Amino acid sequence: MDTVSGIVVYILLWWWVFFMTLPFGARQPEEVEAGHADGAPVRPMLWIKAGITTILALALWFVADAVISSGVFSFREMVSK
Repeated sequence: MDTVSGIVVYILLWWWVFFMTLPFGARQPEEVEAGHADGAPVRPMLWIKAGITTILALALWFVADAVISSGVFSFREMVSK
């Protein structure tokens, strides 16, 4: 995988994992303040979730890079058939 493809894959994996981690630990407030959305979480912990996302996305990127580099799935051969 070349550099640009690797960056694109990492960014896509990062957002995918980030959106999956958003619901964890989120709870709605018991009393909604004026001007706030009903479903807005009390403490979203976005920095912690972004850190966890970065680590998980990096691990998934290594797996994706290993699969692509190993030739198990050859996208060029799939297209030529």
